[in-house]
Amino acid sequence: MLQKTYENIDSIGRAILSIKAQGVHNKELAEVIYPNGQKAFAQVIALDGDHVTLQLFGGGFGVSTNCKIRFLGKPVQVGFSDDMLGRVYSGSGQPIDGGPELLSDRVRVAGPSINPVKRLIPKDMIRTGVPMIDVFNTLVRSQKIPIFAKAGEPYNRLLANIATQTDADVIIIGGVGLKYDEYHYFRQRIEDAGSKDKTIMFIHTHRDSIVEGLMVPDLALAVGERFALQGKSVFVLLSDMTQWSDYLRQVANAQDQIPANQGYPGDLYSQLASRYEKAADIDGAGSLTILGVTTMDDVTHPVPDNTGYITEGQFYMKDGYLELFGSLSRLKQQVNDRTRPDHRSIMNAMARLLSEAEERVKAQKFGSVKDDYSLRLLEYRKTFQRELMDPFRYLELEDALDLCWDILAQHFKKEEVGLSTKLIEDYWPEKGKFKILKEMSHE
Repeated sequence: MLQKTYENIDSIGRAILSIKAQGVHNKELAEVIYPNGQKAFAQVIALDGDHVTLQLFGGGFGVSTNCKIRFLGKPVQVGFSDDMLGRVYSGSGQPIDGGPELLSDRVRVAGPSINPVKRLIPKDMIRTGVPMIDVFNTLVRSQKIPIFAKAGEPYNRLLANIATQTDADVIIIGGVGLKYDEYHYFRQRIEDAGSKDKTIMFIHTHRDSIVEGLMVPDLALAVGERFALQGKSVFVLLSDMTQWSDYLRQVANAQDQIPANQGYPGDLYSQLASRYEKAADIDGAGSLTILGVTTMDDVTHPVPDNTGYITEGQFYMKDGYLELFGSLSRLKQQVNDRTRPDHRSIMNAMARLLSEAEERVKAQKFGSVKDDYSLRLLEYRKTFQRELMDPFRYLELEDALDLCWDILAQHFKKEEVGLSTKLIEDYWPEKGKFKILKEMSHE
């Protein structure tokens, strides 16, 4: 079909332009043709009668009213193939690792989510090798969950570690607004760990067009969904969704949309939800799990506030540690009764004792902590933080559970931990014969 070319661009902004055209569809892809014959892509983001607004993938630099617009009659698509594994792509879906572009199978970007009828109740654990996640807030296949952290926390390092430690079949990393050294760290860490062959990266750096940054989650999720439909367990790691939301705000403001809370668009919730809701355990196929970083000053910020209503829990990172209190996996009860018989009980016992220890910390400020049990609680708190809260310590779930027993036995008597006689008989270490803690004492 002959594609009509339009001239007479009405207005040009930093990342958008507007033109009058007919027969155009929302989310349709278009070509911007420069006077010298060069071409760039844009996407329709708003329609008002014959007034069409487009996002420019390369930003507005160099675009003039002499440019022409050709609508392509199809939505934004990305190439898909098993050959994508081990590759690195930009926010426009173009390879940036020196390899060839994929032109065969094309997948629609930002399409509809999986039919609810095809969604299964989450039932399988996804291992990360991080004790604070695997033991205390177990991640479940098809779960959607954020890491809440202040800017400057080492959340990208944590994502890179999880990418190399998880038991998922396919890992897709979507980086939005990354510094170059952060991108280099992701790439180097994955290559050093030997995880390259099951990892795909979509990378947008802070120097790239903001529209490419907006595309990163959609590209990662579109490709991830296709792998999931092939029966694979897919783990999508996104960083940073607050930066993504800031780009969304910039585009909305450029369109003169009426701003909502702190200048973010009024549809921020639905924009975030349409991405996170891609997570699914698919009947007769695989699963797609989403872990996204949300940077914040406090949880009342619009992005974490809206995210918390969409996702199934959250992990809090503070001072380089993953916090126990405040972190929550709402789906952990689906799986932690089937991992090992002691998992749920030891998790609850450790958390209860840590809560008691935190009360002793408050009392200690008034000099009222002198009894033996309270002093042991305080020592337990130090050991817990040192051995379990470090997000960069790799332990298989079984080893992490053994470490929990070692810590209890180091600081408490059997009758003080509130665990059943059967579990204590099966798992309580003999005096001085720790499975994990003893080995670490020699390091």
